[in-house]
Amino acid sequence: MIAVMALSTVFTRLFGVQHPIALAPMGGSAGGALAAAVSRGGGLGLLGGGNGDRDWLARELPIVAEGTGKPWGIGFLTWAIDGEAVERALEYAPRAVMLSFGDPSPFAERIRQAGAALIIQVTDLEEARRAVDLGADVIVAQGAESGGHGARHGRSTLPFVPVVVDLAAPVPVLAAGGIADGRGVAAVLALGAAGALIGTRFQATTEALVAPSAVKAIVEGRGEDTERNSVLDIARGSPWPSKYTARTLGHPFLDQWRGREAELAADPQAKQAYQDGVTRGEIPALPVWAGEAIDLINDRPSAADLVGALAVQAEDALARAGGH
Repeated sequence: MIAVMALSTVFTRLFGVQHPIALAPMGGSAGGALAAAVSRGGGLGLLGGGNGDRDWLARELPIVAEGTGKPWGIGFLTWAIDGEAVERALEYAPRAVMLSFGDPSPFAERIRQAGAALIIQVTDLEEARRAVDLGADVIVAQGAESGGHGARHGRSTLPFVPVVVDLAAPVPVLAAGGIADGRGVAAVLALGAAGALIGTRFQATTEALVAPSAVKAIVEGRGEDTERNSVLDIARGSPWPSKYTARTLGHPFLDQWRGREAELAADPQAKQAYQDGVTRGEIPALPVWAGEAIDLINDRPSAADLVGALAVQAEDALARAGGH
């Protein structure tokens, strides 16, 4: 059995976790089993609360709340929720609530009153300054390499993270975007981050609520197969703010409408054709959200084992670099 060393940071001490690794609260796919497994493995599991769907939360919240005696949290799409969704989550006493993509100010004080840590994800320096002003306990600096949604005009993780670290100090910063192995964790620690928030890598785990076809596509995919677009949001009728696009793998509808977003948005027949194609099984029901680091994903382990493996690799990378 491999001995897992503890990489102690402000983040690990704040939450009482063993490793500076957090699960990105990927809407829909980061369910209760996945969040619980990451927490059991020594990281911070964050449930993917998405838009606060009542039925989904009612099913998944008890799983993570009862499935681990370790710290866990939940994340929401700030633009898509109301106070009721946050209240439902707070009933289960999460250790943290993460808010992403939108104005977090309507929810910040209520989260603090409940005793939960406030985590705010940012995609630019204006958002980072606002997060500091709101008193975020942790800030997530998301680079444009990330899978799923992020800034249309985002910054790359490598140059963005240290700028946010300097701006936010002494607030701890987690790095997100393009991190899929322990070397990436080590790299962002060297940049001054207190840990890494990892998404796509955890989609390819046994506990993730991800279709087998999507896992296969991630394992077989390459970073250059991903691209950031709004086509699939428009086609699905998903009202994401225009500031944010999504990094996905290829998709037949994306090939058809790439660069013609305004035309697609104004064409109800095209959007109906998308829905009809999904119904007939001719096109995938959901895009495959995937970040640029998918080249590093070659298997589908359990999430708890993966956390430990990432920590071991990070420790080794830092030792090799002479930094630990």
